[in-house]
Amino acid sequence: MDAAGRHLEPHAPESRGLTQWRRWPVFRLAPWLGLMAFLGLPPLVSAWLSPAGVPQGWLLACLAQAATMIVFALSYNLLLGETGLLSFGHAAPAGLGALVAAQLFNHYAIPLPLLPFVGGIAGAAVGGLIALVAARRAGTAFAMITLGLGELVAAAAWALPDWFGGEAGVAIDRTSGPAIVPGAAWTFGPDRQAYWVIAAWCLVASAAIYVLARAPFVRLANAVRDNPVRAAALGASPARVRATMIVLAAGFAGVAGTLTLINVELAAAESVGMMRSAAVLIATVTGGTASFFGPVLGALVWVAFSVGVASVSRAWMLYVGLFFIAVVLAAPDGLSGLMARQRAALARHGWRRCGTYWTMAALAASCGGFALVLAVQWAYALRFGDDDPGAWLGTLSTRAAAGLAVAIVALSALAAWTGWRARRAARALERLERVAPRKEAA
Repeated sequence: MDAAGRHLEPHAPESRGLTQWRRWPVFRLAPWLGLMAFLGLPPLVSAWLSPAGVPQGWLLACLAQAATMIVFALSYNLLLGETGLLSFGHAAPAGLGALVAAQLFNHYAIPLPLLPFVGGIAGAAVGGLIALVAARRAGTAFAMITLGLGELVAAAAWALPDWFGGEAGVAIDRTSGPAIVPGAAWTFGPDRQAYWVIAAWCLVASAAIYVLARAPFVRLANAVRDNPVRAAALGASPARVRATMIVLAAGFAGVAGTLTLINVELAAAESVGMMRSAAVLIATVTGGTASFFGPVLGALVWVAFSVGVASVSRAWMLYVGLFFIAVVLAAPDGLSGLMARQRAALARHGWRRCGTYWTMAALAASCGGFALVLAVQWAYALRFGDDDPGAWLGTLSTRAAAGLAVAIVALSALAAWTGWRARRAARALERLERVAPRKEAA
């Protein structure tokens, strides 16, 4: 019973424990600790297990791509999530920032650890030029302007080979830069030394974006996003706010592009193309724009597809598209929003009531996903033959092919049944949500 004399439904013991855990400082720092562990522990464990004491090269390459994509997605969320600006040309400041950094690194004595700072300044300058053209517009008009600017930069990359390097791009030698500390043993030639520079800049840039996202100016950008007319009536200039956010987002995009330059030692013309802009858009929307760590989660999912799945299947872009559609339909607020809703449901209803829904939903997703992968890999094996990693599926005997077809149908039927059970469990939780306020009012 509360102060007004109303009878309140007691929370489940599990929800009380979850609420207490969320009050601990470690719980609030858990995402940052997880990010640092993700970037730091795998190389250390790999070096400890290696006879030579050196981390695996493929592991460092994957982690470097993930670190770069994290910064790139967080910079994009300054536009999409904080300011409500959908950009189709965010790869332009990233690629141009990396290009400027590569040209300056090849002609001047710039230490490699300071190179992302140079790329960030160059990206911010590009963002200033974009803001001059696009900051007065929002919504569809802003998206179309950035699309046109992105295509303009991509066309210029091939039309000006002396500056952009043409098909070969602009290469750098990591060991050619001067050392920050004279006599230091780090030449940044080995991949592990370059990786620690990338990981350190990923953490620094992420922390800077986190602090920026909680600054009063970004709250003003949120007001411009939600109601620009009212923000203008209160004395703020929506165009200036958008322009500032474009410059800031482009600056961090330039840092991300320069981290890619450090990783592969090449500023390629493809880095300013539409494909990279689409990649950061998919990563940010998949992870969720309402949460700071949503784009981080989306970046990891994108790298898992573009590196992990792409290494075993040429249909990885098909899987990315299907997964993106599923996330947009099932969780418009992204994976982070879905996790937040499930965490809130757990706090209200406890493990027992949520367990049925989670179990059925997991079974439906697993069975449906497995059936889809089998069908797609089978189709690709029949179409491309030996060029596909799953080519053995195209050489199955008639009986084995019939068995595979039956397995796909059975898995699809099981996915449909468990999905129906999951929907019933979800409706039961929704009924509890509607009944709880009535009990409190009584």
